[in-house]
Parts: sequence; structure tokens; C-alpha cells
Amino acid sequence: MQTPAEARKFAHERFSEYLLRNGLKQTRQRETILDAFLESEGHITSEELHERVREPHPEIGAATVYRTLKLFCDARLAHAHHFRHGVTLYELEGYHHDHLICLGCAEIVEFECELIEVEQAKIAQAHDYKLTQHRHTLYGYCPKCRESL
Repeated sequence: MQTPAEARKFAHERFSEYLLRNGLKQTRQRETILDAFLESEGHITSEELHERVREPHPEIGAATVYRTLKLFCDARLAHAHHFRHGVTLYELEGYHHDHLICLGCAEIVEFECELIEVEQAKIAQAHDYKLTQHRHTLYGYCPKCRESL
């Protein structure tokens, strides 16, 4: 398992390699946005990330943050989720997990289940598919929201 410092270094190296391969510039603004993204935990919107970046760096605009998040996704450092009401949430790629989403309050619970993973592999094999990736999202109501139904 990587230490946080090793993970940060790996992310910066991967992003640098992606930019170089695609003829894009490595800028101080992109590095600042990457640092802020790596410090975030869980899921974050581009607006939330912009707020974090803007306070110490008011010259960085919302459009720059949005475009940079798109680059993170293209570089496979981040994944964009479209869980609720048209809001895109971003999270760091890394470990595989699935999601429970509350339809009431939009709470997101991450979970891992080996049984689901095994069954998905069996289903893919039965249909002669080679799995390369998947996303598993379950929607329902959390205990608090169920009380008010």
C-alpha cells in the first residue's frame, strides 16, 4: 500500500506523462488544482474544488478548474460520476468500490463486496465477455430519509 506522499508523487508523475504525451503544457495552475484535488476526500464537484483553490489562488477561474478536472479524467487520475440532479462529482481513481446513493438527501456511501465481484465475473464469463471495468450504483433511501417517507 502506498503512503499518501507516494500516492501524491505517483499522481503528479502520471499527470505529467499524460500532458507530455498529448502535447499539453504543465502549468503551475494545473499543479495547484491537482494538489487540491488530491487533498480532497471522497466526491467533489468542480465548484467545490474551485472554492478550495480560489481562496489561496484567486487568479484561478472556475473554467480552468473544470477543464483541468476533465484532463484528470482523461489521464485516468479521476472518475466523473453523474449520481444526482445533473451534478457531476469527481473522485480519485485508485481502489475499486461501489456506491449506495440516497434519493432523498443524496448521501453517498461507498462499499466493497467480494460476493458481487465474483458474481459479476461469472455473469461476464457466461456471456463470453472480458470485463475491463464496471460501476455498480444502488439507489434508495437512507435511514433518516426513510423516516420522513
